[in-house]
Amino acid sequence: MDAPAPAPQEDDTAMVSIAALLPANSPRLTEVDEHIQMLSETDAELPPILVHRTTLRVIDGMHRLQAAQRRGATAITVRYFDGDERDAFVMSVKLNCSHGLPLTLADRKNAALRIMHYHPEWSDRAIAALVGISDKTVGAIRRREGDNLPQLANRVGRDNESHPLNTREGRLRASELFRQNPNATTREVARLAEISATTAKDVRNRLLRGENPVPPKQRERTGIAEHPVRPAPVRQVPAVELSRLRTDPSLRMSQTGRTLLRWLEALGVDENEWISVVESVPSHCAPAVAEMARRRADDWQSFAVALDRRIRLVS
Repeated sequence: MDAPAPAPQEDDTAMVSIAALLPANSPRLTEVDEHIQMLSETDAELPPILVHRTTLRVIDGMHRLQAAQRRGATAITVRYFDGDERDAFVMSVKLNCSHGLPLTLADRKNAALRIMHYHPEWSDRAIAALVGISDKTVGAIRRREGDNLPQLANRVGRDNESHPLNTREGRLRASELFRQNPNATTREVARLAEISATTAKDVRNRLLRGENPVPPKQRERTGIAEHPVRPAPVRQVPAVELSRLRTDPSLRMSQTGRTLLRWLEALGVDENEWISVVESVPSHCAPAVAEMARRRADDWQSFAVALDRRIRLVS
């Protein structure tokens, strides 16, 4: 999302004539008279209200302003906010969601709709987190608006990064990258495929389960046929080399040598067996197993580097 406007400073306050202030561009659809009356009858000093410096429009504190008027006050303490009117409305929503009289569900939906028009590039999740409703509700509001909103190819998420709405091409690029380098991290693939790390992780998990990297809904929208995707096979230890090592007395006759042979034999499975094992892993275990496999791959890489170093020292 866009960088937030500077937050109002606690010491940036002033007494301002009530007559000079403009009413709030509030996310509230209706005023709550009972709350105003309660505030007007209390003896406690009312906290400063927040006002847009440029326009003197109230951002947060209309109930306090009306309570002060009922007390007969002609001036009120304000804190100033700097930013444009869109920033001011977003700040109003943030503050109304975090303190004072809670916004109703209707208020929150109305706020989501207005933010959507101010920032059509913001993702459903980003708007939902701001106004306090589900991203599915925000998505339904966006669909109802239809052509009243700009049709964008990308949206800015809560991570302040721009993400494509249709990740089909990115998912296909990521699947190819994972097949080329099964040890690649999700962040590396996400960067190269220009997708989010979350999407890259989903692609990796789908490949491990032998599924299409593109989810069914995206395939339906783009007409992609359903074809099972086979995971990239592990690079096997050549059978001839493994057979030779098995018969080598220096390995066969020592405990560490036999341990090494067991390690190598475990990697010497054929492709069909490899796929069968992958497909048998329960989906809820797949991420943990995949992570352990990557760690073991790193261990083998370190082992190979150590052997290469030894060879160079001996030769």
